[in-house]
Amino acid sequence: MRTSMPGLMPDSGLGGLSRLRVQTDCASGELYLHGAHLTSWQPAGHHPVLWLSGSSWFEPGKPIRGGVPICFPWFGPHPQDASLPAHGSARLQEWQLQSAVCGDDGVLKLVLQTETGNFLLRYEVSPGRELQLRLTCELSATAVAAERFEAALHTYLSVSEIQGIEITGLEKTGYLSKVPQLQWCEPAGQPIRFSEETDRVYQNTADAVVLHDPGLQRRITVSKQGSLSTVIWNPWIDKSRRMPDFGDDEWTGMVCIETACVGDHAVVLQPGQSHQISATIRADHA
Repeated sequence: MRTSMPGLMPDSGLGGLSRLRVQTDCASGELYLHGAHLTSWQPAGHHPVLWLSGSSWFEPGKPIRGGVPICFPWFGPHPQDASLPAHGSARLQEWQLQSAVCGDDGVLKLVLQTETGNFLLRYEVSPGRELQLRLTCELSATAVAAERFEAALHTYLSVSEIQGIEITGLEKTGYLSKVPQLQWCEPAGQPIRFSEETDRVYQNTADAVVLHDPGLQRRITVSKQGSLSTVIWNPWIDKSRRMPDFGDDEWTGMVCIETACVGDHAVVLQPGQSHQISATIRADHA
């Protein structure tokens, strides 16, 4: 695999983990082979779009906190075995870079791959003026039966101040709220604003959502395909203090808008079938 093309710089990142740095006229970014984890993306002329915790681990066997983790083949704790890693094994594995191609528009497309269980995962990352992410999950033709999986592109976005932003696009969508306890909530009919811990799975929606951030004078639009769940998350004060890889006061500067296939919208594949989940993230000056 040739990685000496202009704009692509392989090196050792934090913790000595293998990293790919991208620097083009369109944007800059960093991606770790550990978990195929995109930790930064900054389009030219904008503030950084992705958020990364200053307390994150960068160690084999541990997840990176922030950026875009890949959750697969389950979301959250394993439903039967709590000893298994939260959000699945894909974000803990070392992925392989399969190709890196520069398009006519000057955008680098990185293609990475790994296997977990009976699934082959292929991940395409294009960090240009827009960030394009595509995860293809293929069940091996040699699998003996259909298999179900959950997946998410667990995107952490950087904000000026969580209490000063709002998210539109989900006003007409019902959701499962996980705090203070699991409950179904009818559509709120208004933008999402934050005044407490928020952990919601919006159901049966393929709509784009927009994060409005007056403090940074920008809008971030997250559009998607192949996903009928959207997760919105901010840990707020108490949960931030309970997480060892999350700074106590970092909750004020981030929010997650996650492109997901979880719960009732998990995917079932027959042997030889595949499913694609994609997200496009765009930052605009407001």
